[in-house]
Amino acid sequence: MTVYAAKWAGGELSPASPGELTLTKLSAFTFPHGLVTVWYDPDFSFDEIIDRWSEDSYLSAHGSAMLVHGMLDYVVDGYFEITQDFDDVIEDLEDEVLDQTAGSRDLQRRIYRLRASLVHLRRAVVPMREVVASIMRHRREVSADATLDPWFDDLYDHALRAADWADSLRDLVTTIFETNMSLQDTQLNVVMRQLAAWAAIIAVPTAITGWFGQNVPYFGFNQPYGLWLSVSLIVVISVTLFISFKRRDWL
Repeated sequence: MTVYAAKWAGGELSPASPGELTLTKLSAFTFPHGLVTVWYDPDFSFDEIIDRWSEDSYLSAHGSAMLVHGMLDYVVDGYFEITQDFDDVIEDLEDEVLDQTAGSRDLQRRIYRLRASLVHLRRAVVPMREVVASIMRHRREVSADATLDPWFDDLYDHALRAADWADSLRDLVTTIFETNMSLQDTQLNVVMRQLAAWAAIIAVPTAITGWFGQNVPYFGFNQPYGLWLSVSLIVVISVTLFISFKRRDWL
């Protein structure tokens, strides 16, 4: 059988740094009274699995099944620890998405990397269900000692919960990503409305001064009241537009 142990590379996961998730391929060959394991990551330590075997040494009479359970239980517990880290960071990101002062581009990049890490984790977690299920079926077919059946049932339940948790977190990150995009679109619409409103207000003095700047006679031409008339029109129309846009929440 082959499973993948998950761990963080280069530090723990945090809201500011999505971290790098690494998967260690762990292969095992079982015998009636022994277990041969092979892994390809020089940074992977088997000591914690050995410690877990030592804690459950009273089950050693049941042969290699005890060794298999201890190894898989360690891997599944690692999935739970990592998904818990994801859950904590996603909770912080939910608050950050609603913070308009946050850098949207940096936030969007971190959300995308977080989702990619969750997809990477899911590729290891989901097959674990089939691995444990196949072991349980094989034990029933060969009429093995049923003493460890509750242990494997509990392990299978943990594998299911880890897979479901990873799926729900992936969906939650997708929702956060879409929410962040929607908030950016909303902010862009607000900016566009404000620009349109100010453009309309600025167009008023431009149009009026352009009219009174003609080189042909018009009402108030070469008269002092012509200046006051143009200024009055600019102020009245501009203030009217400003109040109108303000009431519509465009400014």
